[in-house]
Amino acid sequence: MARIGVFDSGYGGLTILEKFRALLPEYDYVYLGDNARTPYGTRSFEVVYQYTLECVKKLFELDCDLVILACNTASAKALRTIQQKDLPLIAPNKRVLGVIRPTAEKIGDFTKTNHVGLLGTEGTIQSGSYPIEINKLFPKIVVTGQACPMWVPLIENGEHLSDGADYFVEKYINKLLSADPKIDTLVLACTHYPLLVDKIKKHVGEHVQIISQGPIIADRLKDYLLRHPEMETKLSKNGECTFYTTESVDKFKKSASTFLQTNIEANHITL
Repeated sequence: MARIGVFDSGYGGLTILEKFRALLPEYDYVYLGDNARTPYGTRSFEVVYQYTLECVKKLFELDCDLVILACNTASAKALRTIQQKDLPLIAPNKRVLGVIRPTAEKIGDFTKTNHVGLLGTEGTIQSGSYPIEINKLFPKIVVTGQACPMWVPLIENGEHLSDGADYFVEKYINKLLSADPKIDTLVLACTHYPLLVDKIKKHVGEHVQIISQGPIIADRLKDYLLRHPEMETKLSKNGECTFYTTESVDKFKKSASTFLQTNIEANHITL
């Protein structure tokens, strides 16, 4: 039997995994964090692709036939190449999915002004993946992106609830809304950012909807499994979850508790 693999370069993918387990608790999951090489957001396309492919292959070795890249940077810089170039050669019966396309598919349900703001890492914003995917589906929507390079370090160092974090939240929000005051929908295009949602709300008007990816991606995974019984029937259903990290296990467990609000057991893995 196969399991569902969930990959992120850091810890933000845990916010996606949490929603998977809430909506689809019966399945078995494997989480792999490439925490020793994070962040991916500032790295080149080639490096992100190579790192992501290594992690995907490792999840395949761990009996994951379906892998979700719960990382916007990996989805932006590596997913398409892995799907088109690598899977047909190394694992034609396995599947790798990302978080960008499912998020783009739902944007039309939220915006009234057709002006959407995008908050993400430098890599995600520079890739242009979100505007491309959104405009394929909704050509009239104007997408304005803002890179927030300080947000992930704040979160991963446990400073996201501090008063000092407000400065960097307000700074990037103001830049974005100054670039396009008509924005009424704000996409948190990094899986870390839901941990800042209360601070973000303080700096946007009540008319602006803030979209976290977790519930959307979980709903789309449920839909995918319904539409692909050939995959769904292969998946084991014991309600278990195993965690792996390329970093120190103790460091991973401490940081993961920030995202999951619970203690977990983890295993070190070498790629």
